[in-house]
Amino acid sequence: MPLYKKEEFKDGGLLAVWQITETEDDLKIIAATPTAEQESIEQMQAHQRRLESYAVRALLAEIFDERVYIGYEEDDSPYIKNTHHKISISHSGEFACVYVHQNANVGVDIESLSRNFDNVSKKILSEDENEYISDKYRQTQLALIWSAKESIYKLMGERHINFAKQIQIEKFIPHEDEGELNAIFIDSEYNEHELELYYQIFDGYEMVWVAM
Repeated sequence: MPLYKKEEFKDGGLLAVWQITETEDDLKIIAATPTAEQESIEQMQAHQRRLESYAVRALLAEIFDERVYIGYEEDDSPYIKNTHHKISISHSGEFACVYVHQNANVGVDIESLSRNFDNVSKKILSEDENEYISDKYRQTQLALIWSAKESIYKLMGERHINFAKQIQIEKFIPHEDEGELNAIFIDSEYNEHELELYYQIFDGYEMVWVAM
């Protein structure tokens, strides 16, 4: 049962990561998915998508003592039907992660460091971010900026966000294993929100999370 990591934070948040190594049938048993959700998962055509969904359910079984039920808002953001916890979900390749919080809204994103971010960099980078991206750290910086902005997007709950204009990640040099990022989000009414994000780098992946 490859629960890769599980961290509880003093502010009431909990972050858990699952490494997907099981077959779909084995993962289905571990996940103990509620019937309605299992039917929905089984209708997914992509095998990898089904694996990721069962891995998320396996994480929820690790996090909560009671069975919880996942629903989705109109914008496809997840929520837990039978607790007050806030939740954010992400998956990429062999990893799935879940971030839950007792009080705060949350956002999390995980990505492979081997992904080609050049195709999306023109859409997500501000002028200031473009200036501090270095040749030495380019791939890691692009990955972390992408995940930071995805996490903020999930956190804020606004459907139409311009990643380049509304989210600014302050200049940083990435650490090898973990670190912090500072960001400013400008909402639809032009209010500025200062945010502190955290990241970890492991096994060729990076993960960024934020709470507010």
